[in-house]
Amino acid sequence: MSNTEAEIRIKLQALYVEHRDLDEVIIRLSSDPTMDQLRLKRLKKKKLNLKDMITRLENELIPDDIA
Repeated sequence: MSNTEAEIRIKLQALYVEHRDLDEVIIRLSSDPTMDQLRLKRLKKKKLNLKDMITRLENELIPDDIA
């Protein structure tokens, strides 16, 4: 099942927001010396997974060129 360009852009927008929000949480929690490092590591991994999802969707928007 292929996503339309509009559907991909909607998903991308939601992922951008989630990624940005997670980044803000990580920055805030990183400055707290009592923060659980395992939780912080999990949040960073989730952020990386979001970035991977964003990259995959962005690549779907790039048209295939015939060489």
